[in-house]
Amino acid sequence: MTDSPLLNEIKALIKSSGPMPVWRYMELCLMHPRYGYYVSRDPLGREGDFTTAPEVSQMFGELLGLWAASVWKQMGSPQFLRLIELGPGRGTMMADALRALRVLPPLYQALYIHMVEVNPVLRDRQSATLSAVRNIAWHDSIDEVPEGPSIILANEYFDVLPIHQMVRHENGWHERVIEIDPNGKLQFGAAPEPTPRFDVLLPPLVRAAPIGAVFEWRPDGEIMKLATRVRDQDGAALIIDYGHLRSDAGDTFQAIARHSFTDPLKAPGQADVTAHVDFQALARAAEDVGARVHGPVTQGDFLKRVGIDTRAAALMQKATPEVATDISVALKRLTDTGRSGMGSMFKVLGISEPRLSGLAGLSDLEQAGEAS
Repeated sequence: MTDSPLLNEIKALIKSSGPMPVWRYMELCLMHPRYGYYVSRDPLGREGDFTTAPEVSQMFGELLGLWAASVWKQMGSPQFLRLIELGPGRGTMMADALRALRVLPPLYQALYIHMVEVNPVLRDRQSATLSAVRNIAWHDSIDEVPEGPSIILANEYFDVLPIHQMVRHENGWHERVIEIDPNGKLQFGAAPEPTPRFDVLLPPLVRAAPIGAVFEWRPDGEIMKLATRVRDQDGAALIIDYGHLRSDAGDTFQAIARHSFTDPLKAPGQADVTAHVDFQALARAAEDVGARVHGPVTQGDFLKRVGIDTRAAALMQKATPEVATDISVALKRLTDTGRSGMGSMFKVLGISEPRLSGLAGLSDLEQAGEAS
């Protein structure tokens, strides 16, 4: 990867204003209005930089559609429902979900589709993928989506929200920053003074971290928006992402280009820059505003509970041997716990208004497949 146009801009900002916090660097890498990674390209698929679960198999989106149907029934089958997707990629997951939902005409007729997407290239892809869908609208933020009963799907959305990184020194926790080394290259550093009283609200595991440990945190604003919406307006949100079940120290700031890890400081704006999601922090923030939390569980457990094995068997029964092999490979990719699988690295968290006591796939009591 060659030097990016954004690199020169970031260096100029550091020279004029001083070292840059990691959250600001990440924000510029992803959302710079001209050079940001997520405002200028389609990053998905073999020709892109990474592949998401909906691109691995149609089963993923179909089962999320059936999950939404089961929640709609628990909500009392409202006569209209907003189905909202955050960061919808190419529209593949929504297309697969809607295909599954056609088996329930009362729900299908009740749907209003809302796609929250800032990337104009991906918006065009979504529009083409969903060209036959009625009652569909695009938004830059969930704040723009009208009120009403909603089911919100967020697959690999929270991992790209900017993180703060803190480094533990002997005298406290210091904000991690990006600075320029003597050779003119970007490097990590730390603010000279500790952040006052930062350790007061830290989880016990993090408070016990050794000198030099890194702790990552995201502001609660986005998760609190989702939780407040479903609390007040009826509905539920499903968050699927890679991350950890409990808050702990650890540096997960990373960059991916052409399906391989790369140096996140090397070519800003030309690689996908992400960090793992702290699911304990998400759950805590949702509960703090009065929403009900379900899970988290691993993606493998969730998909098995909502019937992916049955769906795979049904597809393979009708498929050629070659296609059946592809389905089997996709099933393993989505559910296996090994390094090549997404089953244990990815977690699933449900958030709902308080009266929904259980959500399919996130408790042992209900299965989304029952919706069909």
